[in-house]
Amino acid sequence: MTKQYATSLLCSGVLLLTACGSNNTHSQVMQQQEQRAQSKTTISQTFRTQRIAQLNQPWAISVLPDGHLLITERQGKLKIFDPSTQQMLNVSGVPKVRYGGQGGLGDVILHPQFAQNHWIYLSYAQAGQGGQGAVVARAKLDLSTSDQPKLTHLEKIWQQVPKVSGQGHYGHRLAFDREGKLWISSGERQKFDPAQDMSSNLGKILRLNEDGTPAEGNPFASQGGVAAQIWSLGHRNPLGMAFDETGQLWVVEMGPKGGDELNRIIKGANYGYPVVSNGDHYSGLPIPDHATRPEFKAPEISWTPVISPSSMMIYQGDQFPQWKAKALIGGLSSESITVVDLKTNPVHEVQRIDMKQRIRGLTQSQDGSIWVIEDGDKAGLLKLTAN
Repeated sequence: MTKQYATSLLCSGVLLLTACGSNNTHSQVMQQQEQRAQSKTTISQTFRTQRIAQLNQPWAISVLPDGHLLITERQGKLKIFDPSTQQMLNVSGVPKVRYGGQGGLGDVILHPQFAQNHWIYLSYAQAGQGGQGAVVARAKLDLSTSDQPKLTHLEKIWQQVPKVSGQGHYGHRLAFDREGKLWISSGERQKFDPAQDMSSNLGKILRLNEDGTPAEGNPFASQGGVAAQIWSLGHRNPLGMAFDETGQLWVVEMGPKGGDELNRIIKGANYGYPVVSNGDHYSGLPIPDHATRPEFKAPEISWTPVISPSSMMIYQGDQFPQWKAKALIGGLSSESITVVDLKTNPVHEVQRIDMKQRIRGLTQSQDGSIWVIEDGDKAGLLKLTAN
């Protein structure tokens, strides 16, 4: 970000009603968070950790109905892993990805009727006119030959608009809801303004049909174009997305310098970035806090110091009763799993697990155990089970 841009953003009478100058509300926010933390209960759910396998820059993990795992690696490999034999195979037919920076092969999820139609969905960075952008494709996973898994019928169904320079803040997490709608988290690609621009789908949460077309009932459908895809706006780098047992969507996103946030996603809501944030620009220039602009939806909880969220799941199993219905958030710089109680008002952190490694992703298996992938080279595939 240029100094000229930051100054115009902070001083603009169009974007901000507050005066240009230092932001003195961050200390108040941190004090309020500390007071809340002191008044809330904590838990101490125990578990056992097993290191099962090793991966190279994994990014996402999903569990097949038979217990096999699908794991993406950022350089462009899709792996299938058999926990019973510990056999790891490459899946052929993966699309070419733009690897570099934060980009590469991203998320992988199953269609809700995967057992019948064999569709899986992938997100990844792709180069094109103007730079790079995230795309989402679907393909059929062919397991008819056990030692030669492959993708067939690959089709691209969505892309970030526009493609821009740089290789950061793709977001591109994927999830299906109980009605079979496809949700995509789209980062603002470190370009700030697109998060508030309705002619762009950057910095947004999107709700689509399974084929990538805009879903009926989206709040901005009457505007047409990419605005018809949008459910909410004003997001920075949303890297974790999960539905709770009521069907409510929760999204965790990285803040700038401070201000990582967990948001309850509401139809048509504007979450304020880059106009407001509970963090500051990396340059040191302040950003007004959410409390200064009540028309923007504030996070349910924010973190300063940051946890650097990479992913999120909401646990619904039985092996870890104290985690039931709570959000488990993978942390990069914090090298942690942060557990958040979503049912209290306000929501609050109840446990911080020191994993001693950067955590990239996590998901629940059918038996209630939890699979975890570390970040980076020689990253571990971990399994958390009850003691």
